Amino acid sequence: MVNDPVGDFIARIMNGGAIRKASVSIPFSNLKMAIADKLKETGHVASVDKKGKKVRKTLDITLKYDESGASAIRGARRVSKPGRRVYKRAQEITPVRGGRGVLFLSTPQGIKTGAEARKEHVGGEALFEIW
Repeated sequence: MVNDPVGDFIARIMNGGAIRKASVSIPFSNLKMAIADKLKETGHVASVDKKGKKVRKTLDITLKYDESGASAIRGARRVSKPGRRVYKRAQEITPVRGGRGVLFLSTPQGIKTGAEARKEHVGGEALFEIW
């Protein structure tokens, strides 16, 4: 049993990219599906597929690489952890790595990037940063 499903999700994607796997399989949840869709939208992963039925559902995430073979995801940092939750108001959301990274937030309207949340004037729990 995993105590931090978002942290596990990030670690699996980072580890898959480090060893240059084509795709990574992750146990399914609606939260992970929403995060994976946002990662696809921001261009960090190539595709997201839901496979299986009932209890054995998984997310198959196809990783994205550039021409030189380097992963599209250079790094990630978990902001809000199970032991210390971090919440941000819309005015507190700042660019990640000088605008080269993306902050993912869990808001009342669902999973949003930092730019989307700031534009819509909504805050939430800062899940992780990725660059």
